[in-house]
Amino acid sequence: MTDKTDKKVWFVTGAGRGMGVDFAMAALAAGYAVVATGRDTDAVANAVGKSDDLLVVKLDVTNGVDAAAAARAAVDRFGRIDVLVNNAANFFAGYFEELTPEQIERQVKTALIGPMNVTRAVLPVMRKQRSGHIISISSGAGLLGFAFCSAYAASKFGLEGWMESLQQEVAPFGITTTIVNPGFFRTELLEPASVTYAEPSVADYAGSRADQLKWWQAQSGRQPGDPAKLARALIAIASEEQPPRRFIAGADAIGLAEQKVADLKAQIDAYRELSTSLSLDELAPAGSAR
Repeated sequence: MTDKTDKKVWFVTGAGRGMGVDFAMAALAAGYAVVATGRDTDAVANAVGKSDDLLVVKLDVTNGVDAAAAARAAVDRFGRIDVLVNNAANFFAGYFEELTPEQIERQVKTALIGPMNVTRAVLPVMRKQRSGHIISISSGAGLLGFAFCSAYAASKFGLEGWMESLQQEVAPFGITTTIVNPGFFRTELLEPASVTYAEPSVADYAGSRADQLKWWQAQSGRQPGDPAKLARALIAIASEEQPPRRFIAGADAIGLAEQKVADLKAQIDAYRELSTSLSLDELAPAGSAR
């Protein structure tokens, strides 16, 4: 049975914990209908609460069949999907050599292939509407690489390249996209249920590994960003006629972005002469001496 609504419909992944809960609750508070998804529907329902404008749907973003079923459930209930928030995340931390191939695959499968699966399921709905907004939550590690974050940064850099390309593909259908680069927000990402640290396996990393572990574990519960404020910021962004293609979220994230811009400019300038000397030499004019 379709319960069509004139309200905007938000579809949020990873709504059972962390920022996904804040995103779903902010959308409900703003008067929107919300499809809140997660692998554990009981956890989602307990976290988000009850509302006539809420639909809780099971969704493992790494499962394309789940994604298609969740999109159908959203349309069956509300008739449309206006805003997709690709938020579901995990974090495999550790030096590249100590992360197993299986861990790297799981990182990429959740943080890159997962958003692709959900977006693939939702895009036909948005194209039919000739409207929609896709928001993908990246990271400061989508702008700069960091030691101990090689797998996570790889997934986020991939997410950003995909989103920047997707933006150009879907714009003709009235669909907009936004990459969000949060800094450190006080979420559960660094808690044991969300983060997996690589097992020690290379002696050369022993000293630096201990320092990294101490630093990362100390950050949990001390992050400066307020997820509820970020959620309200996304509501504001999604309300704009032309949402930004990128939103740098947090003063610390702005610092990282400015560092990236400065580093890139310095690298360009340092090798500008060599870089600009690489064109093919012009062919000699016809009839000239050889």
